Amino acid sequence: MSGELYDYIEEERARFGEDLTILGHHYQEENVIRHTDLRGDSLELARRTSSVRSKYIVFCGVYFMAESSALLAAPAQRVYLPEPSAECSMALMSPASLLGEVLDALTRKGRKVIPLAYVNSTLAVKAVVGGRQGAVCTSANARRMLEWAWSQGEAVLFLPDKNLGRNTADLLGIPAEEQHILNLKDGLRRLDLEAAAQARLLLWPGFCSIHTRFHLRQIERVRAECPGARIVVHPECSPEVVAAADVSGSTSFIIRFVEELPDGATVAVGTEINLVERLAERHKGRLTVLPLVESACTHMAQTTEESLAAALRDLAACEREGRGSRFQVRIAEDLKNPAKAALERMLRVCA
Repeated sequence: MSGELYDYIEEERARFGEDLTILGHHYQEENVIRHTDLRGDSLELARRTSSVRSKYIVFCGVYFMAESSALLAAPAQRVYLPEPSAECSMALMSPASLLGEVLDALTRKGRKVIPLAYVNSTLAVKAVVGGRQGAVCTSANARRMLEWAWSQGEAVLFLPDKNLGRNTADLLGIPAEEQHILNLKDGLRRLDLEAAAQARLLLWPGFCSIHTRFHLRQIERVRAECPGARIVVHPECSPEVVAAADVSGSTSFIIRFVEELPDGATVAVGTEINLVERLAERHKGRLTVLPLVESACTHMAQTTEESLAAALRDLAACEREGRGSRFQVRIAEDLKNPAKAALERMLRVCA
């Protein structure tokens, strides 16, 4: 069956020709990523969407990524997600309605708080952020965007990933006493406005379930079992793990770091397992690439070769029948402009 799916997808790619571009995030499984025309992390794929000229863009990733692609696509282009239910648990930790209430509370006395949303957030959250003069960031440009946000206001609300916010603040030398993690366990009832008023960096209490699986004991094990091994982790890991690793950086940074290691080196990688296994295969015979621990994203795994084939089959039927597709990503009109403004601010600052 796998061979039949592979052949079908490749035949459809050839038949659509320049009318179709398939994008894929690095965390996709190998049997999906092999069909992509362009692959990258969140920042790369956002940038590349603007340069794609195809009528149809099929995005192999999770929903918020496809939404970003649809926001940046030209009016005549259509964006499709092979698995429309593929969400991101971190993105769901920051409901747009609660974000609006929190920002109202933080700014009620006139303080200018700029919201900076990690791209791992919903379209509705990006719209709130864009409407409040804020922007989006990725793990690759969080430092630059945090500096930008501080230039726009008195404080920054970084959401939803507290670990990326804290690790970025550490890079910028922001002392712990100027940071404050908001307590939102009970809505606004536990929000400490007095403590928040004293902090320059306000952190939403969200996290990535994939990267919180990495712990100091795993680093200690690698150090003991593989003396001289390098350890690279993603900045969605806890500050303790990032501090104990040799280096940390975005998905693209991790790929470059491994590529630049000398022959014979051993490296343990703390990020999603599909990327780690791909790096191990790519550098087989030259490097030893190990996972710090196997950590798979079940949301990314929802996109399969079967669902990609189904999306292409439906797209072909839609062309013939002149109808819409259940795989198409549609943007609510009232959210489109403010959400796009948040994304475009990032692209402009990081051009």
